[in-house]
Amino acid sequence: MNMVDRRIAVLVVEDEALLRMGIVDELHDAGFEVYEASNAIEAIALLAANSRIELMFTDVDMPGGDDGLKLAAAVRDRWPPIKIIVTSGLRNVDIDSLPVESRFMPKPYNPDTVIRSIREMTEP
Repeated sequence: MNMVDRRIAVLVVEDEALLRMGIVDELHDAGFEVYEASNAIEAIALLAANSRIELMFTDVDMPGGDDGLKLAAAVRDRWPPIKIIVTSGLRNVDIDSLPVESRFMPKPYNPDTVIRSIREMTEP
């Protein structure tokens, strides 16, 4: 199965619209199937509705409700196969505070690094 046959579905969770649009465009251009949410509530609804999503790329610092770390823990509990990348421009997240099979990327991140990490984490 080549890359064209198997489009990896990624959920981007980012409250800042310009940042979200930027990484969504980069991932889309790289051939991913991309879903987007601006908060944890939207993210959970999308995950519940789309069993194809294999990886979630989430900001830590989001207004209202759960932050990205609580979201990551909830996703790990409810959808264990989903890989998780957490990003933040405000704090450095210790890998020990992340669910298993997760990665942390400080902002500003390089979209190529995000794309490479997604491919590494979702290899069959």
